[in-house]
Amino acid sequence: MIKNIIAPVQAWLLSHGQCVGCGTLLSKGKRVERKDGTEKVTCKCGRIFIFDPKTKKYRRAFFEEV
Repeated sequence: MIKNIIAPVQAWLLSHGQCVGCGTLLSKGKRVERKDGTEKVTCKCGRIFIFDPKTKKYRRAFFEEV
């Protein structure tokens, strides 16, 4: 039940380039270039995201990517 409420809000925040935890812009986060051409972005709250420059979209990082 609660996932049905939270998931759309998190998707909306990511589509606007904001962290799902604290709401800050991910463009201000610490960026590290990866071998596959994407960037690992770490927010000030500690959440880790992956940015794909080709599609210009963010997504949450998987455990294997951390």
